[in-house]
Amino acid sequence: MSSPDDQLQRLRRSIDNVDAVLIHTLAERFKLTQAVGELKARHGMPPSDPGRERTQIARLRRLAEDADLDPEFAEKFITFVIAEVIHHHERIAGGE
Repeated sequence: MSSPDDQLQRLRRSIDNVDAVLIHTLAERFKLTQAVGELKARHGMPPSDPGRERTQIARLRRLAEDADLDPEFAEKFITFVIAEVIHHHERIAGGE
């Protein structure tokens, strides 16, 4: 059997791998939302879509529950991401 230090290092390597997946996934998501922002700006659409945001929050809460993740945490996380996306869309619409 491996030592507690070995087990800890193995767990930490796994956490590091998951963190890398999260960062790459977020980068891909922001590339897609960048394209959405550019499309919205070209067609004079508002940077924010409250209906879509509510739908996404509810969907992420359900996914979190299914994954045994705290839905409150999931909502806080996606709300932060949505706020960043809206900020980017506003900058794109403003020509920055």
